[in-house]
Amino acid sequence: MNSNGVTLLDGVVVVAYLIGTTLLGVWLGRGQQSAKDYFVSKDQVPWWAVLFSVVATETSALTFISIPGLAYIGNLGFLQVALGYLVGRTIISFVLLPRYFDGELVTAYALLETRFGQGTRRFASLVFMVTRIFGDSVRLFATAIPVALLIGPLVPPEFVGPASILILGACTVVYTYHGGMRAVIWTDVIQIGVYLLGGLGALWLVGSDVVGGWTRILGDASARGQLQWLDLYTGFDRPHTLWAGLLGGAFLSMASHGVDQMIVQRLFATGSLTLARRALIGSGIVVLAQFALFLFIGVGLYAFYAGAEFPRPDAIFPRFIVEVMPPGLTGIVIAAVLAAAMSTISSSINSLAAATVHDLYLPITGRTPDEATLLRTSKRFTLFWAAVLVGGALMYRDEGTPVVTIALSIASFTYGGLLGAFFLGMVVRRARQRDAILGMAVGITVMSVVVFATQLSGWFPVIAPLLAPVRGVAWPWFVLIGTSLTFATGLLASRFSPPATGGVPVSESVA
Repeated sequence: MNSNGVTLLDGVVVVAYLIGTTLLGVWLGRGQQSAKDYFVSKDQVPWWAVLFSVVATETSALTFISIPGLAYIGNLGFLQVALGYLVGRTIISFVLLPRYFDGELVTAYALLETRFGQGTRRFASLVFMVTRIFGDSVRLFATAIPVALLIGPLVPPEFVGPASILILGACTVVYTYHGGMRAVIWTDVIQIGVYLLGGLGALWLVGSDVVGGWTRILGDASARGQLQWLDLYTGFDRPHTLWAGLLGGAFLSMASHGVDQMIVQRLFATGSLTLARRALIGSGIVVLAQFALFLFIGVGLYAFYAGAEFPRPDAIFPRFIVEVMPPGLTGIVIAAVLAAAMSTISSSINSLAAATVHDLYLPITGRTPDEATLLRTSKRFTLFWAAVLVGGALMYRDEGTPVVTIALSIASFTYGGLLGAFFLGMVVRRARQRDAILGMAVGITVMSVVVFATQLSGWFPVIAPLLAPVRGVAWPWFVLIGTSLTFATGLLASRFSPPATGGVPVSESVA
């Protein structure tokens, strides 16, 4: 039992990790000569490295912190959502990836410009930026929980949270600024190794500290229904059911891995459709195993703490890390949490800068700068978005809800609009730019109301009865509903428009 909390050895391990990762990222950025190299990497990256980078990027600190808490207070039902993630990636691999690799693209939204026009590309890119900033600000805030425990004795209580966010943000932006996509991917590979090692270490330690080990833990968990993972309930108010997982999870994954610049940008780095497809589908298998690992950690923690109640489920695992793990291992696991967060933050910053440069800056200014100038501009946008992301994390206020649920909900209310626009372009030949933008606008607006129905009911009691039917809709359904609304609106609008003349269906286009 490590009752003294974080030790000097733990601090040395964490500091060494932060410095080492930062220096590695800077070293990997040597020799860059163009913005495309900075954002996509001129040298093809091995598919397995992209696979692990995709997993590391989508994992963030939320998996490490929040997923064990879900199992602690519930069961293994989240695995149904993970199954949907695998289904969604497989569909995207055969539907959208071939369109992306038809041309030399740097951002996912260039495909929309080919089909609809430049306005659609800009609108979609702006939607991506807003979603990324809000969602990843929450993820960065979540990382402050274990880091605050590390630096707590050294910093006044009121500055612990902001200091941990600033430290993490500063280290991440240094290697992202200098290293670009190549540094992001290869540091991701190291980071996923660190946090999987930390997770396996926690799994072993929990089993060794509970009398009877995992045999007793699993036996008791099975008796109280904590190992249940399949729920055939057909309503829309539960997030972790088979239908919400397979359908809702599939649409969420199709959006996050098919039309989100942060993931698509990585797939471009493989250099070929076959390798990108292998990386994308493989990432779904690894994510499923990863979720299982952290859910079982939560099951073990329930036995370790004898079902004690905690004020916040997100605080359960961090408390175990600091109070129970032996010196050295505590530092490794805290470094693992930082690794998960840094992989997402670095990816977010780089993809935001790429979308800004290629979807907004160059088209709006009409400039054709030389490669050296464009590279400098790209790095400036990297610094800008890093400041915005850190600022958003500093302003976030915790309300006790698991942060994984908050982050996924934020992404869900815009993802449907983006995915619906891509489907509209692929299926409806008659659709034009204004139909796509109208569809996205309606889908995102309606889903904003659905996602924030509870808050709106509290702010405006007069409309509470009107929002009652949607207040209980669980988050996995958000992308499916938003996609359907966007597609239906665009389809209906296209019936009142003359045939499109400025583009061809995405399925036939070459960008």
